[in-house]
Amino acid sequence: MIPTAGQPIAPEERSEMNTKPQPGRLTIGIAGAGIGGLAAAIALRRAGHDVIVFEQARQFARVGADINLTPNAVRALDGLGVGEAARVTAARPTHRISRSYDSGEETSRLEMAETAEQKYGAPQLTIHRADLLAALTEAVPAECIQLGRRVQAIAQDAQGVTVRFEEGDEMRVDALLGADGIHSAVRTAMFGAESPRFTGIVAYRAVVPADRLQGVPNLGAFTKWWGPNPQSQIVTFPLNRGKDIFIFATTAQDSWHLESWTAPGSVEELRAQYADYHPEARALLDACDTVLKTALYERDPMPAWTQGRLALLGDAAHPMLPFMAQGAGMAIEDAVVLARHLEGAAPQTVSAALERYAAARMERAAKVQLGSRGNNWLREGGNADWVYGYDAWTVPLASQ
Repeated sequence: MIPTAGQPIAPEERSEMNTKPQPGRLTIGIAGAGIGGLAAAIALRRAGHDVIVFEQARQFARVGADINLTPNAVRALDGLGVGEAARVTAARPTHRISRSYDSGEETSRLEMAETAEQKYGAPQLTIHRADLLAALTEAVPAECIQLGRRVQAIAQDAQGVTVRFEEGDEMRVDALLGADGIHSAVRTAMFGAESPRFTGIVAYRAVVPADRLQGVPNLGAFTKWWGPNPQSQIVTFPLNRGKDIFIFATTAQDSWHLESWTAPGSVEELRAQYADYHPEARALLDACDTVLKTALYERDPMPAWTQGRLALLGDAAHPMLPFMAQGAGMAIEDAVVLARHLEGAAPQTVSAALERYAAARMERAAKVQLGSRGNNWLREGGNADWVYGYDAWTVPLASQ
């Protein structure tokens, strides 16, 4: 019997799932059932391949940051067939606004909503990570997802990849994708152990009902308050069709190194960090009853994303700071472009196809990664087309 997603898998049941691929189809393993891993599973199935997703968590929990999906990401989701499901709970920011932290002066205002949809073919959506994961999970058959599965060792040869799990069993696949985040086990197997770098920046996250912020302007917009230095900012955007407002604030702090989705922070500390901000920005923080806190980590752009039949995508390949709001979008783009390169691939050509995928994606991902680190994009206007106008479904594939 195949268990449903969310159920632990008994060792005797796992052997039933380790079936050989049908002729003409690859069996592709994906480590990580996050946004990138699930998007890759959907795209690869559409490209004609069999997939199995391994996720170390034993259940999907409603944790994680709320996500800003810009038009490039939403257009990719639409092509995967999950865009409409994502729209059910999402909000659509009216504008992307930049404001100075002290004077409150607007330094740029970019129309989004219908204007973005007309220009880029998709709107901007803001959504809770769990709602996006639910939409993606619904598009993947339950038998393709194994929860409670932690990768212990990986070995590849000329015929395929053997994945060994901590539970003691193994699985054989034609290729293995690492979509397992900044602490990727697949990345470690490929290139050796290396710890991500603490940026010296911490982030606070809170959600406040919109009706508690009466009198604060631009609640329907994505607004970024630019601080006195690149580490300091407050970002707000609507959630749940505008019923709630998400608040995301960052500041320099060397004393907090904990990377966590759920660690509580201090509301008093939050307010003190931004005491010099404009009254309208401080009003947002005054409305917070609770706040979560996490340290931000990053890596430099990698010189390679593939090794034989192994490849990386999303944060496993290019973890980035949140200042351009492109982390989820880049993972979704990776998934689509990877699947397009693997369409029609055979076991003997999969390594070359993965190399072409990396060649098609590495320059763009590095540019966004470094731009996010610099934290100056659209501060005083500028052209967003190179980010928002990218179409993962039509961008040229890398040549043979």
